Amino acid sequence: MQTNGVSSRIMQFIDPEERRRAGIQTPFQRLAQQMQDILGNGGILKEVIRVGDGPLVPRDASVSVHYSGFLEYSDRPFDSTTHLKFPRMVKLGKDVTLCGLELGLLSMRKGEFSRFLFQPDYAFGEMGCPPLIPPVATVLYEVQVLEFLDTAQVDDFFAMSPGEQNSVPLSTLLNVVDTERTFGNRCFNQGRFEDAKDRYKQAMTLLQNRELMDKEEKGRIDEVKLPFLLNLSLTYLRLERPQKALQYGEKALKISPDNTKALFRCGQASLEMYDYEKAQDYLTMAQAKKPFDADINNLLRKLAVCYKDCLDKEKDMCSKMFPGIKSEN
Repeated sequence: MQTNGVSSRIMQFIDPEERRRAGIQTPFQRLAQQMQDILGNGGILKEVIRVGDGPLVPRDASVSVHYSGFLEYSDRPFDSTTHLKFPRMVKLGKDVTLCGLELGLLSMRKGEFSRFLFQPDYAFGEMGCPPLIPPVATVLYEVQVLEFLDTAQVDDFFAMSPGEQNSVPLSTLLNVVDTERTFGNRCFNQGRFEDAKDRYKQAMTLLQNRELMDKEEKGRIDEVKLPFLLNLSLTYLRLERPQKALQYGEKALKISPDNTKALFRCGQASLEMYDYEKAQDYLTMAQAKKPFDADINNLLRKLAVCYKDCLDKEKDMCSKMFPGIKSEN
């Protein structure tokens, strides 16, 4: 990049006052001319590269973002999350240490990609952050909001005592566990099965701790528990812990005895535990509910193959242990 015949790499060593007298603008100064002052004091400038949709990121949200931070005259970021396929969610007000980045996120929507210039007071201050960030540095951040969850209600709920939690309306509790489910599903889809399991179990604990008011409320709680039990059963299968998967699958069947997913999960778990008769029972009941379900029928075929192999091995072992019986036969 050339600026009035002076290389931008060389220009960083020219005294700022000399650059001003010569009418030479730095890359950040040129960029600032096309950006919006979102605070009105020049501390945070923003340029939207790709617009997002939906509401703005709320205060206290948990946000998943890709970002890269650059110093002026540098082509490589000093910090970046773009190498991560699934960046972890960060909690605003807690996990984001850069003041400008947090304020910038509050001006963004889901899917939005924007560029920010943060003055030192909104970045790393007068001291900088040696050895990467020099003192009094203006920094450029490129930020993309992948998704966010409004977790303020969850935070308020967990700040309550057990007695206070029981006194809130059922709708509040259900909103909290639904947020936990969303977190858990996100972790599961990213292959973070331990994290998903913890989220699902936390939601189950909240549901189990609820002091039920009447039959109607019990029915509503059981209705909400069911998908968590099914998710836990599947998650434990992914964690290669079939005994726990069977345990949660059977709990789901106590709520909904004819639930095809629960029967299928129990069949999967039993097969992985080499309990072929129990697997046959569960999968046959599941097939009766959905006779043309490909997953159920494929697992029944796999069960038949595994059972035949098991019988063949038993026959072979018996013939070696009792060769005389084989010759008489």
